[in-house]
Amino acid sequence: MDDAALVKDNGESNTGEVRPPVKKIKVVISDLHLGKGRILENGGLNSLEEFYYGEKLVEFIHYYSTGIYRDHEVELVINGDFLNCLQVDYRGHFLTVITEQVALEVIQSIVRGHEKVFKAMGEFASRPGKSITYIVGNHDQSMLWPACRNYLNQVIGAQIRYKNIVYFFDGVHIEHGHMHEAANRMDPKKFFLKKDLPEPILNLPFGSHFFVEHVLRIKEKYPHIDKIRPFSKMIRWAMINETWAMVVTFWMTVWYFVRSIFVADPRRAWPFRRVVQVVLESAIFPDLSESARKVLQDERVHTVIFGHSHVYQYRQWSSNKEYFNTGTWTEITSLDIVSLGKITKLTYVLIEYPEDGGRPRGRLKEWKGYHRIEEDVAVS
Repeated sequence: MDDAALVKDNGESNTGEVRPPVKKIKVVISDLHLGKGRILENGGLNSLEEFYYGEKLVEFIHYYSTGIYRDHEVELVINGDFLNCLQVDYRGHFLTVITEQVALEVIQSIVRGHEKVFKAMGEFASRPGKSITYIVGNHDQSMLWPACRNYLNQVIGAQIRYKNIVYFFDGVHIEHGHMHEAANRMDPKKFFLKKDLPEPILNLPFGSHFFVEHVLRIKEKYPHIDKIRPFSKMIRWAMINETWAMVVTFWMTVWYFVRSIFVADPRRAWPFRRVVQVVLESAIFPDLSESARKVLQDERVHTVIFGHSHVYQYRQWSSNKEYFNTGTWTEITSLDIVSLGKITKLTYVLIEYPEDGGRPRGRLKEWKGYHRIEEDVAVS
């Protein structure tokens, strides 16, 4: 007789042993931005890699599937931008025309660059009671393709639960957050473009095109340009110290927007109103707390979890209405005097289910990793 047959519906075994209910948690991470790895296949340094904490992520995944969590029901929720598909080249080129085959090859190169991470995810998913949910973000929109999902399932060796935009359960609303700003908002009714094209391609939002076709050119000289906050202080600093570069960049940006409005292209689907919204709402690190507050007006929702902004955050509007932002596991350079310098906090949200059957509660946490006497310094 197997173990399941020994357990009655009330948790008491047929042998008379009373077993405690299985404890349940969910762990939410976002914005890790895995690229092709720090070292390229030719041995060179990958200046576009943003994720330096592979070993700590492996430890993190191991921690929540072993030890005190060995018998827990644990769900790892990946809340978008886990894979940095926009910043990974396809055969030497950065593309905005992304077919299913192009997307698949890009993701395969990311997996090769972070083999230990995906191995750890496979070991996690193979343990009893452990599962993975993947919510699509704006940097990993390629995960909308069926071939990419099937491939990642094969790599992990388990069926991942995929969510296109929102994951809702037990009063908790989780989404990446890009749908709440004009620049990166996808069209939920048209994820792919097919008209007048030889094969379907991703319907990338304006922000993705802008990043690949404009920002990446700037990052060739200033790799950390999109990792500085507050962005307004960086602009003021650059106007004094990099005046000519700022003037050139400004007019390049203006010209990009003009072309976007007046040049028709079947590979893009932006109405004029959307481009205007992008200009009016433009922000490098958008504050999503107001969007979270609006979602929390739904009486069914008591907790909202976003990512996307790369700024960890917690807000409480009442004892029953809470907002968390998971932040990022990539480096940010702060120009604020109180936090001047590079900042990296491996932040995440832990959702715990109380044993008395009450509502699940979230907690914003920082992963410190296992104790180490020494480790290599990340130099780029």
